[in-house]
Amino acid sequence: MAGERRIIFNADDFGLDPAVNAAVVSAHRRGILNSASLMVSATAAAEAITLARKLPELGVGLHLTLVDGFPMLPAAQVPDLVDGHGRFAADLWKRGFRYFFLPRVRRQLAAEISAQYAAFADSGLSLDHVNAHKHLHAHPTVLRLLIEIGKRFSLRAVRVPREPLGLARQLAPVSAGTALGARLLSTWAGGMRRVIRAHGLLCNDLLLGLQSTGQMDARRVRRALAIAPAGQLTELYFHPAEEQTAALRELMPDYRPVGEWQALCDSALVEELCAQGIRTGSYRDFARG
Repeated sequence: MAGERRIIFNADDFGLDPAVNAAVVSAHRRGILNSASLMVSATAAAEAITLARKLPELGVGLHLTLVDGFPMLPAAQVPDLVDGHGRFAADLWKRGFRYFFLPRVRRQLAAEISAQYAAFADSGLSLDHVNAHKHLHAHPTVLRLLIEIGKRFSLRAVRVPREPLGLARQLAPVSAGTALGARLLSTWAGGMRRVIRAHGLLCNDLLLGLQSTGQMDARRVRRALAIAPAGQLTELYFHPAEEQTAALRELMPDYRPVGEWQALCDSALVEELCAQGIRTGSYRDFARG
């Protein structure tokens, strides 16, 4: 509806750590969390899948991981994607050029993306949406493969990492350097949205919290609710955990995952959503109309 505010509350990195898994479950059962994006190759993925099977109303999607993690395929099958330790290489600019220009690298990329889709399908969960860790699907080659391969696995929705700078600044201060990157990403995201919709897939219009990644406490969530525009599908995304374990602190030292989890479980926020008449759900819910 034109005047309706529609919001998806999503948790990324489901499966990364048991503390993340616990936060997803409690925030869905007690709070406002509608969906979660699963890292199928992460160390706690099996536990996340077991938990998700008991939560039929939770929309679970694939958090395609091509950086900061290990591949599903043996490292020997994707040598151009990994470093000497078998982890995805972190030099994103170099990798991005190689994705675009080298056919052998694209073949390995396609094989790994297919393997992650297949692992999700093997979980028995219904595929609610797909996005990528660090928003790597903003790369045109990754987006093309994500869509082409995803169609074999009942892909229905893809996240667009679009947060206009004016909205980002209403959530938190944005430095000049960050502002330039935000403008570039927002412009690029407009093209992503056109590509996704041209394939008949659902996508969000906005992603609030992008420039506040890891810092979406209750105050910022309330502000996001106040500025979320009517007539558009807005995703608010989080990285919650019931505790900041040593592993999470090493990976994301500047994040405040416990504060994000507490915001998602805030009983007052639940009541405010109802009082404001905001429609919430997963991508699956909004795809149904």
